[in-house]
Amino acid sequence: MAAESVNHGRRRFLTASTVVVGGVGGVYAAVPFIAAWKPSAKAVAAGAPVSADISKLAVGQQLTVAWRGRPIFIVRRSEEMLAALPGEDGRLKDPQSAVEEQQPAFAKNAHRSLKPDVLVLVGSCTHLGCSPKLHTEVQPEPWDAEWKGGYYCPCHNSKFDLAGRVYEGSPAPTNLVVPPYRFDGDSRVIIGESEGAA
Repeated sequence: MAAESVNHGRRRFLTASTVVVGGVGGVYAAVPFIAAWKPSAKAVAAGAPVSADISKLAVGQQLTVAWRGRPIFIVRRSEEMLAALPGEDGRLKDPQSAVEEQQPAFAKNAHRSLKPDVLVLVGSCTHLGCSPKLHTEVQPEPWDAEWKGGYYCPCHNSKFDLAGRVYEGSPAPTNLVVPPYRFDGDSRVIIGESEGAA
């Protein structure tokens, strides 16, 4: 029986080459498979959750994203903005957010949000669906001499405070809607999924 010589260098090269080619092939096979898990544009339009990066959202700024064909306002509030909220209660139609359909249970609090500094609202007036504009300045405005910041709808003069609560005298019947949402870490908000839901 003749002894066969083994070329160890060639064997290692073939083994390493097989591992590398297999790994690259696995990645190429996995990418479309994993991408298929993401909701399609049609699913997003139908209401699939959307993700918003709020890592660069400065105090007083608003980010708008689309969810179910509607604008979602995300605002970073300052301590001063939050401190002004209780002072507006006497001027509001629903200061305690008693109309339960207007917010998830987790947002039925003084600031109507999961985290006090981050406000998330559906950006459609509850009167006729117009999109109110954010005015954060605390100064007399033509529509309110005691303005403390909030949303104003110029179409029909509805106004809301910095928690989306509607003022008395506005044609809008209820507070702005808080959609279901949750946080994914400190820098991302998932719109369309409630905290604790799958």
